[in-house]
Amino acid sequence: MSTKIFCDIADLNLIKRFNKKKIVKGFTTNPSLMRKAGARDYQAYSKQILKICRNKPISLEVFADDHRSMIKQGIKINSWGKNVYVKVPIINSQNQFTGKVIKELNNRNIKLNITAVYTAKQTEKILKKINKKTKVIISIFAGRAGDTGKDPVPEFVKSLKMAKKFKNVEILWASVREPYNFVQAKQLGCHIITIPPSIIEKIQNFGKSFKELTVETVKAFLVDSKKSRFKI
Repeated sequence: MSTKIFCDIADLNLIKRFNKKKIVKGFTTNPSLMRKAGARDYQAYSKQILKICRNKPISLEVFADDHRSMIKQGIKINSWGKNVYVKVPIINSQNQFTGKVIKELNNRNIKLNITAVYTAKQTEKILKKINKKTKVIISIFAGRAGDTGKDPVPEFVKSLKMAKKFKNVEILWASVREPYNFVQAKQLGCHIITIPPSIIEKIQNFGKSFKELTVETVKAFLVDSKKSRFKI
């Protein structure tokens, strides 16, 4: 199984650019990326994204904090396009599990991306709320876990094992910190990894030898020392 690369971005110009790349199989967004991109009207901005990205899956996140409003937003977001996955955080800001939201939207055959997941126990809770027909992505935040000194790999291993019983479920490596995370995701058997544009650019350079990297590194040192006019 090959690990699909999604691009984690909300900037319209970058979406236009990366939508043309064959390596990119889909897109993920979140309210923070939307804000950074300058979005003011969530619906209007999302529809601009969907005009660019018509044929690849794209995750658009609910931003309500109570379960009833999350369900309402999820139904509306789903109506914007056939390639839309409704992104739902595993809890709200009050640390309340969104199982009711997940179950309701899943029962309506709405494709979901469950986000802000960190543990296999959380994966297990999600799997108990879904059917075995409607597509579901479970996004596990590897980078943020690693930032706190925790190894996310065991959580992926257990989550992937549980997900094997569901042909409609894909495990996504989220919160990428470096290009090598793509190698790790592939080795684990993750279905998807979502990656910022700058790191996708680096992944496209995979395959260089250590010799080539050594030469490039030393040449860069030389160029910078000349530009700085260093003397001893």
